[in-house]
Amino acid sequence: MTASGVELAAERTERPVSLGRWEQLALLPVFTAAIFVGAALVFGIQPMAARMVLPLFGGSQAVWTTSMLFFQAVLLAGYGFAHLSNRWLGPGRQWIAQVPALLIALATLPIGQHLTAPPAGGAPAIWLLGVLAVSIGAPFFVVTTASPVLQRWFSLTNHRAARDPYFLYAAGNVGSLLALIAYPLVVEPRLTLADQARLWSLGYLAFVALMLVCLVVLRKSAPGSSAQPRAAAAPLAWRVRLRWILMAFVPSSLMLGATTYISTDIASAPLLWVAPLAIYLITFIVAFARRPPVTVRLASLVLPFLTTPLLLTLLSPAILPMPAALALHLVTLLCAGILVHGRLAKERPEPARLTEFYVLLSVGGVLGGVFNALLAPVLFDSVLEYPLVLVLALLLRPARERAARPATVLGRTADILLAPVPLLGCLIGLALVAGDAESGSGGSTDLKLILILSVASLLIFALRPRRYAFAFAALGALLALAQPGLHAERTFFGVLHVSETDSGEHVLTHGTTLHGRQSFEPGRTGEPLSYYARTGPIGDVFDAYQREAQFRRVGVIGLGVGSLAAYGRPGQSFAFYEIDPAVIEIASDPRLFTFLRDTRAKVELVVGDGRRSLAGSAGGDDLLVVDAFSSDAIPVHLLTREAVELYLAKLRPQGLVAFHVSNRHLRLAPVVGAVAESLGLAAAERLGTVSRREFEAGKTPSHWIVLARTQARLDHLIDREGWRPLRTSPGSRAWTDDFSNILSVIDWSR
Repeated sequence: MTASGVELAAERTERPVSLGRWEQLALLPVFTAAIFVGAALVFGIQPMAARMVLPLFGGSQAVWTTSMLFFQAVLLAGYGFAHLSNRWLGPGRQWIAQVPALLIALATLPIGQHLTAPPAGGAPAIWLLGVLAVSIGAPFFVVTTASPVLQRWFSLTNHRAARDPYFLYAAGNVGSLLALIAYPLVVEPRLTLADQARLWSLGYLAFVALMLVCLVVLRKSAPGSSAQPRAAAAPLAWRVRLRWILMAFVPSSLMLGATTYISTDIASAPLLWVAPLAIYLITFIVAFARRPPVTVRLASLVLPFLTTPLLLTLLSPAILPMPAALALHLVTLLCAGILVHGRLAKERPEPARLTEFYVLLSVGGVLGGVFNALLAPVLFDSVLEYPLVLVLALLLRPARERAARPATVLGRTADILLAPVPLLGCLIGLALVAGDAESGSGGSTDLKLILILSVASLLIFALRPRRYAFAFAALGALLALAQPGLHAERTFFGVLHVSETDSGEHVLTHGTTLHGRQSFEPGRTGEPLSYYARTGPIGDVFDAYQREAQFRRVGVIGLGVGSLAAYGRPGQSFAFYEIDPAVIEIASDPRLFTFLRDTRAKVELVVGDGRRSLAGSAGGDDLLVVDAFSSDAIPVHLLTREAVELYLAKLRPQGLVAFHVSNRHLRLAPVVGAVAESLGLAAAERLGTVSRREFEAGKTPSHWIVLARTQARLDHLIDREGWRPLRTSPGSRAWTDDFSNILSVIDWSR
């Protein structure tokens, strides 16, 4: 499409529609309500759809980032439809395309049909995009067109606010925000997924009715003879278009980066995905308000004092408690979004270019999704896209008034040359730490010293946007390079990192979550460590029951480094179900871990989601261990009543199910207890604590729950120290495939 073609519709002279007195009074409420409901449907469907497909993809947090790419792509298609139909048909005849689209989408309701799991070994991201397109694509596409179409229709009226209809964009975002907040607080805890789909369908019917009312108001009104023609839109340079796309890209990518960080360290659940997206919407509301409560200048001044500690939490996540770290990332996203979206709002064009403006914003949003969901996992071994885009946001900070003169070559050179100054503070800290190591001192104060010196030196440039951005990038690169490792890999399911401790242990982590460790000291190579120590809860299970009769077959959902294979004996069979092929490669590499190589049992490795793979197995297990981690939380679909019924179907009559529910932020024992009670099962638990000496030897505190068909079957465990019957919470509702309530199990005290 040529530039002259894009500007064809904008060059036409438009006359505003003249409205009667009663129509004038009803105009703004009707249009506002239609935009509000449409926006609420757009963002109400997103966590619901992701919740529907989450079990099909192993509970991975990448489900959300990939889903967001789909939502952004369809939003772009919807905005493009609004722009092209407005251009080709004209604003007054655009309804010819809009009304059929509204009605055709009705035939696809209710949403959520045709959900299918990806084939083993396939491309899960591409499959997920296809599943979403088939199951929710048509109605979602139609509701995305509401905001630009209705704002353009409104701009044709003679309402006093019609010349600047962008405030309706803020009203729409309020609807989006309320829908997002309502999902985890009201909808998910009270309604099943089937009920949620029916509720959304009713909302869509209300939206169609409101759209038709808006159209009737517009069609019944005749062009006013006294109305003055509106001026043609000014030409728009491609340089401006590209700047708008870039400024839309940055907050979109930052939102997804923050989501990845949060969901990796807490849980892959719509509740936690909603928070960054809600912040993202708030930045639009603030930026496009008639009187923004937070200015671009204020956001620019505050941002460096947020990004500096944020960089340090990325490099050392344990430096802050969970609530403080969560708040820091969300407030930084808020500040950066207000900064960039505020600049976009200041540059918004006249209404004749309204639909094109939204298309360009949507292009930037889609590029952010493509970068985070598709390119970054291929390009980077870590979540590097998050700090990289933070650097772009910092470069978009406006210069101080006195420095707002054309940049010189000397000035740009100074910005780059002075950027390494903060590295000096970091290097001094590293040197002091090295000195402490030689003298035998050191400890937690080492890290604090490095961080304090780094922060102090970085903030020297807080008021110089370019110098601070370059310094931020340089310091982040140095500190990242200072973290050695044996292996790093990124897949659809997360970032895997194998490191070596000072004592020679190999440790596998996913994000900040420990997935297993192994000592290579002589005599300790085959000893299970971390959560799987012989003196821990799972060690009790093997010891207590194999004194009478050996487990012939053990099923394990979640491989880790293969620690449980250390319990294998001749004649036994261990089947490990692992969704991430990269984890299997790591655990099978004897240069990294040797549990699978050295076990005396027969080992079978099955690639795929544990629940679906188990459903296709022959069964006959004596023990089934559910140890599948999605960051620091067992995926929800492995904790439901239907999942436990499947486990029981695959067990022998005397078989046991052992759940590993160790978690920093979620209290999963009540969930397992409620399911066990609903099925009439016996349950016992042990919270394994460790002494300082045991911790230094590689043992980790862990929480395990064992289920059996009868209480008598658990007597072997109850007689052991630390084990007790699992206490259930009165009134707890068992989770099902159609219902879960993450909010009820978050432990906010940690």
